[in-house]
Amino acid sequence: MFKNFKNNMKKLQLIQLIILSIILIIPAKASDMKEENPFYQEYQTPYHVPPFEKIKIEHYVPAFKEGMAQQKAEIDFLVNIKEAASFSNTIEALEYSGELLNKVSEVFYNMNSANTNPEIQAIAKEIAPMLSKHSDDIMLNTLLFARVKEVYNQKDKLKLNTEQSRLLEETYKNFIRSGANLAPKQQEELRKINQELSVLTLKFGENTLAETNKFKLVLRSDEELAGLPTGIIEGAKQAAKESGEEGYLFTLHNPSVMPFLQYSMVRDNREKMFIAYSSRGNNNDGLDNKDIINKIVNLRLKKANLLGYSSHSDFVLEESMAKKPLNVYKLLNELWGAALPVTQQELAELNDIASRDNIVDFKPYDWRFYAERLRKEKYNLDEEELRPYFELNNVKDGIFYLSNKLYGLSFVERKDIPKYHNDVVVYEVLDQDKSHLGVLYMDFFPRESKRGGAWMSDFRAQYIKEGKMINPVISIVGNFSKPTPDMPALLTFDEVSTFFHEFGHALHGLLSKCTYRSLSGTNVPRDFVELPSQIMENWATEPEMLKVYAKHYNTKQIIPDELVKKIIESQHFNQGFATTEYLAASFLDMAYHTLSKPQEINIEAFEKKILDSLGLIPQIISRYRSTYFNHIFSGGYSSGYYSYIWSEVLDSDAFQAFKEKGIFDKQTSESFRKNILEKGFTDDPMQLYKNFRGKEPSIEPLLIKRGLL
Repeated sequence: MFKNFKNNMKKLQLIQLIILSIILIIPAKASDMKEENPFYQEYQTPYHVPPFEKIKIEHYVPAFKEGMAQQKAEIDFLVNIKEAASFSNTIEALEYSGELLNKVSEVFYNMNSANTNPEIQAIAKEIAPMLSKHSDDIMLNTLLFARVKEVYNQKDKLKLNTEQSRLLEETYKNFIRSGANLAPKQQEELRKINQELSVLTLKFGENTLAETNKFKLVLRSDEELAGLPTGIIEGAKQAAKESGEEGYLFTLHNPSVMPFLQYSMVRDNREKMFIAYSSRGNNNDGLDNKDIINKIVNLRLKKANLLGYSSHSDFVLEESMAKKPLNVYKLLNELWGAALPVTQQELAELNDIASRDNIVDFKPYDWRFYAERLRKEKYNLDEEELRPYFELNNVKDGIFYLSNKLYGLSFVERKDIPKYHNDVVVYEVLDQDKSHLGVLYMDFFPRESKRGGAWMSDFRAQYIKEGKMINPVISIVGNFSKPTPDMPALLTFDEVSTFFHEFGHALHGLLSKCTYRSLSGTNVPRDFVELPSQIMENWATEPEMLKVYAKHYNTKQIIPDELVKKIIESQHFNQGFATTEYLAASFLDMAYHTLSKPQEINIEAFEKKILDSLGLIPQIISRYRSTYFNHIFSGGYSSGYYSYIWSEVLDSDAFQAFKEKGIFDKQTSESFRKNILEKGFTDDPMQLYKNFRGKEPSIEPLLIKRGLL
């Protein structure tokens, strides 16, 4: 059987090469291209990373079109071969198709998130409906589905390993869930929905970024700067200088707005910042997102109904660990019941301290300010006291140390590897035997060309082709506090946790050891993908780990024991607030996507009704208001924002395995690597978890960790 498999693949690949060589020649002559498109060639760079300096705006659209044409030719060949459908000539051939399209997509969409401009955004709008149509042309191809189904029907007779079985199962399900079983008229309707959604979700994200960039608060007097720490003031001064302003510039990017709300003693200014932040996409102008939300929600419902589901959530969650909305609501309600009383206690304490300033109408823009005061009183801990110990490079070196202790990895900075922006740093990642494992890009600071938040992505996922390991090229992107002329980048503890978090995603991508790209690395269900990232956050607060990376940027002194003690003692501080604002957003996500009837939604009224029904106190808003909720309306987290807390159940339970044997225990870390990080989606996620832990997770470690018991 193995010999036949190899022979069939060789024949298929030979014919594909002949077809593709013809396809490549014709467009080049027809267009009389003056300069070779770098996407058409093998990258002549270290480890075949993208040659960013050679990639120009005009290269993207031709490469997208050529990539789609090549994959179409591959599919046409696949469905017309005379041999009976087999795993190798159908399922694997489909899996390995579209190399050029993958190549250009990986670069383009990373750039549209991390270093965009109006030209890239225009291309994204132009190409979105084309890609939607191309995808539908594959998934609704009757002949192709017939071959996939033929192989699927033989699955019990085929001698497939676990990963091959998973690929077959997922491929078949993807066709069904993409409408392969629908009647032609319904398929045409589905195509229209997919194309419209592809444009609307892009527009939502663009509006949110534009709103974030638009608002600027310029302060000029010392009185207006009252309460703000020196580092924040210096950062605002530098931001003003870069923008051509005089004074101190504060924006809605997190490193600016969050410390401002936390420290500014000028209540009116806190109110301005908060209202601008929480009103993004809701100003009844050209950047308003309310109508877009209506269209997205109703189109998603319509699509789910076409495919036989009562709601979008039912459709999405079928492929998750949660399986159905009922299970998500069960978890959210259990946590809400534990968190709300804690939040009410926190509010009572904050009201007491605010009353000293004659504040009788405590508002959402007061919470962070008085919480910081209360933290100082209860724990004698000022977050600004911690910042000098969290210099960015020290934190990075600490994370490298942790990765070495757990998995034997080492990181070598490479100046010779192309990068897409001057802010970016690039590392070659070596495995414990010093062999090449992958390339890691890190892009830390906010800019107008970058969307908000933090994320991990890849310029190339790991997979194996023709027996050769294709090593990953991974990127982590953040919006951390920038350095100033007088001071290095000093992080808040929240930013430190975010760094650890995103690095966990990076390890998931780097340590992947899968055959198939569609199953490798982070290509797992949303409510499982956050396990590798969130477990990393646990090390950030461990005293043994703090002693490694928390060093004063100026004196080089290791963080003193008394500060470590304060950090540990204050871990449960404000957790009612943190949990309820997060859960509120999760409930909001589910509310939109469990709707079972199309309707015209009054977004503000809908949001208020949902949050009031929960009993969310008016001094707290949802972590994301509807009109700038990128995760669910522009990202991939619709009916999936709950996954962070679902995964926290997993990570809290999983970290107990390390606590039981030592936080750097080699046997435990090797088991986590082997059973979780290397496996991607090659097996059922719960089975992978049980392979590591020996049991299903318990919710109690999470409740204890958050101080909710």
